[in-house]
Amino acid sequence: MCNSRLPTQNVIQLPIPRRSLPRSLGSGRLVHVGSWVLTAVLFFSIGLAAQSRGSTTRRPPAPAPAKPAAPAAKKTEPAMIECPQPLGTGVKTMRTFCDVQIERDPNKGIVITLPPHSGPVTLTFDLHNRHLYSEELVKTGRAYRRYTTSIGVMAMDNTLLSRAAVQNEFRTAADLVDRIAGTGPGGLKAVAPTGTEPISMMIDAEEQKVSIMGEKLTELGTDGQRSEWTTIDRPIAIISNVMVEYQPPAPGRRGATPRRR
Repeated sequence: MCNSRLPTQNVIQLPIPRRSLPRSLGSGRLVHVGSWVLTAVLFFSIGLAAQSRGSTTRRPPAPAPAKPAAPAAKKTEPAMIECPQPLGTGVKTMRTFCDVQIERDPNKGIVITLPPHSGPVTLTFDLHNRHLYSEELVKTGRAYRRYTTSIGVMAMDNTLLSRAAVQNEFRTAADLVDRIAGTGPGGLKAVAPTGTEPISMMIDAEEQKVSIMGEKLTELGTDGQRSEWTTIDRPIAIISNVMVEYQPPAPGRRGATPRRR
């Protein structure tokens, strides 16, 4: 029998060469690893810095400077007066009237005590002439008078602060400012204010008291005769509606420093 098996061919297997990696690929891996390490180091440093800043004690913010207190509003009120010779209350105006006498000693004048204040004080009052009313003189046409009166406002050390004057003419009862309640005819006093001169003056801040005193009265009657009076203690004028306007001192502060006497 013939052998039908063909002879086996010998296949020569050549060795497969290994592919060598490009150098660039190896260096890329190194760059990649280095970048990761650098990033980690940066994050770690930032974290440490944040922890360091967080652990540092922060100083509290400086307090805002206190705002200065707003000055108190000005006040206007009736003055505190010591009237040596009160005339009385008007039946029409209900004002309190006070005689102004001729004086040379401020302590004997009309003393006005100023409230505690900061800065100057404005003193205001109405100045009137002083008339002795007679119904009979009015009826007979002999009541005419022209009055001119001057007064002084003095510091308590007798320094003249200001002067004021009032002038008017009287003919009939219509020229009277008011009548004063009293024991005369009709329950009224004969003495009455006539004419009105509003007076306003500025008093220096250091003053604590002032005094109003009469200086001189000049009178002209129906006979044309002129008379003058400068005698001490003689009442020559009348004041009413005495007011003061002032700035109160700031809280915690005293008023103006009194002037040395």
